Amino acid sequence: MNIGISVGDINGIGLEVILKTFSNPAIAELCTPIIYCGSKTLGFHKKALNLNEFNYNGIKSAEQALPRKVNMVYTWDEDVEVKFGEENETGGKYALLSLQAAVADLKDGKLDALVTAPLSKGNIPLEGFTGHTGYIAKIFGVEKYAMMLLSEELKVALVTEHIPVTEIGQHLSIQKVYDKIKTIHQTLKNDFGISNPKIAVLGLNPHAGDKGAIGKEELTIILPAIQKAKDEKIVVYGCYSADGFFGTKTFKQFDVVLAMYHDQGLIPFKSMAFESGVNYTAALPVIRTSPDHGTAFNIAGKGVADETSFRNAVYTAIDVFRTRNDEQENNANPLPMSQFRREKFRMDFVKD
Repeated sequence: MNIGISVGDINGIGLEVILKTFSNPAIAELCTPIIYCGSKTLGFHKKALNLNEFNYNGIKSAEQALPRKVNMVYTWDEDVEVKFGEENETGGKYALLSLQAAVADLKDGKLDALVTAPLSKGNIPLEGFTGHTGYIAKIFGVEKYAMMLLSEELKVALVTEHIPVTEIGQHLSIQKVYDKIKTIHQTLKNDFGISNPKIAVLGLNPHAGDKGAIGKEELTIILPAIQKAKDEKIVVYGCYSADGFFGTKTFKQFDVVLAMYHDQGLIPFKSMAFESGVNYTAALPVIRTSPDHGTAFNIAGKGVADETSFRNAVYTAIDVFRTRNDEQENNANPLPMSQFRREKFRMDFVKD
């Protein structure tokens, strides 16, 4: 399978975690990586990070990619000035060029999956850009999707994503919460092989509104959405008070947790899996993953970035690809990429 890699902000840690991940030749036995970058930019990072033993096959298009090799599509030719740790227009310009080239090939069927390295939303020269998730969903004409964070211990999905906290309530409706429940239900079945997912839904307000005393959204929006999903035989419970839900580790009883807003879901998730978690875009016709961290400008260029999250994003893309193919081949609900198979797969090929 061909996995496209967009490099993210060239002033951040994206290329460092990419180079560290694919320096392990065993990963090229599992997939064919195709990085979208410029040779001079990649060479600068190799030298600066003392990763000179990293080798790749330079190509003009994804069709020329060689199996069992790390490939790089020449996406730009110029000698770009890299300023580690600086958020500037240059970083945003080339992050977007890499992303656009990789997404175009993904849409044309030249790639089987896409893994995106982190970028900074504030310097992307594209009006209305709010992040990879919304951008890719729009390119593929998908309106009902979900941002999901994955780890061995916890899966979290979001109803709202990158919007101001003061606007969260305006973006909630019975239909939107219901759509997210249904989306993650289908995703866990189709992409992760969980035949009957068990879903928990969080409230919006402290103490889940305390029966309307601290907000009405639970009574007027969230609970009706949950009931609508239950009427369709989806196994869903809630709505739970977020602090108690995570504090008592109730999340361990569920396959996925649906949070109402970004920090409500991501703070507990990242406190558990910051260096290993994966961001997954649910309900796309294609496969897209990314690490769960950002550009980390504060450590860029120092050679200390941990590649575990990016590497897990690659594994997840492979897992989902195999699961989807298993389903198509069996035309049924098989046992695709079970937990045992995933762990054996990683142990066989990755030596930490």
